[in-house]
Amino acid sequence: MKKPLVISIVGHSGSGKTTLVEKLVRSLSGRGLCIATIKHAHHKVELDTPGKDSYRYKAAGATMSILLTRDALQLVADAKIEREPEQLAQRFMGEADMVLAEGFSHAPGAKIEVLRRACEKPPRCTLADGLIAIVTDMAEIYPELPHFDLEDIAGITAFLLAQK
Repeated sequence: MKKPLVISIVGHSGSGKTTLVEKLVRSLSGRGLCIATIKHAHHKVELDTPGKDSYRYKAAGATMSILLTRDALQLVADAKIEREPEQLAQRFMGEADMVLAEGFSHAPGAKIEVLRRACEKPPRCTLADGLIAIVTDMAEIYPELPHFDLEDIAGITAFLLAQK
């Protein structure tokens, strides 16, 4: 199984991470790439509905449960050990060309940070954390890194394709 390129899109809440990931998915998949996403939520989210079959299987002790419909597939799996984007991508997303992981600022791996002056917060990551580029309206932040405007989807897409 091939190993997809994994890039984490990091930043403070409200910085525009989700909007950027959505635009990048559209841009990259429009070029024929198979793109997968991983979202890190800091709060507890119920992934399956109590009482439904897949929920009952997990409650009975299954480590993974897949719900397959005519048009879609949903996987619910234990993630007690593998919690970093690279590990998750390798285990579950091997058919993807690229995985964009939203969040995971403390996990190892390549990161692009979204940082807007309006958020009035310092960067979450440093070069030592794996930061490879910054999407920002602040030229003074990490001038040694490639900078992209918040709306430069073509430029960010080209940068991501060059990472492969």
